[in-house]
Amino acid sequence: MFSMYLNLGIEHITDLNGYDHILFLTALAAVYLLKDWKKVLILVTAFTIGHTTTLALATLKVINIPTGLIEFLIPVTIFISAFSDFFYKENVNDRKLHHLKYALAMFFGLIHGLGFSNYLRELLGNEENIVKPLFAFNLGLEIGQIIIVISYLSLASVLVYFIKVPRRDLTLITAGAAFGVSIILMIERFPF
Repeated sequence: MFSMYLNLGIEHITDLNGYDHILFLTALAAVYLLKDWKKVLILVTAFTIGHTTTLALATLKVINIPTGLIEFLIPVTIFISAFSDFFYKENVNDRKLHHLKYALAMFFGLIHGLGFSNYLRELLGNEENIVKPLFAFNLGLEIGQIIIVISYLSLASVLVYFIKVPRRDLTLITAGAAFGVSIILMIERFPF
């Protein structure tokens, strides 16, 4: 049972049909390279803490936010993450800036967790105890997210160090692509 929910979490986050979550993680990691893996791991974990919280609350029906609004807010998180990448300064190692990024990642995780809640609620069905399945699913999501960001960081590092793509250019290309797609998604999902 545990491994089933773990695998479902991994598959759900890495599924290309849910590319909006992959796009968010890529926008989140766009300013980093493989050597920055610790910072990115903290970002991803902060995001996981946020979405685990709302995923649990929504699955237990403690909170209920309209699906249309959540589906619109997910590309808003991509938009904000990508937009902030445009202003990132490579040589600035400001602790306050990183703390702000961690807080934003956690906040955005709250929104993304609500997006997963309907899916998980369907999966859990009539489970008597949802603690283990919920933990396994979230652990799977975390593993899947790490796979996504490590893949991006590896590709970015190869492009920067071996192919000699300027790091700033790569950041702008990645952020620009995420920014553009997020605008399209916001227009498509506008709930009002």
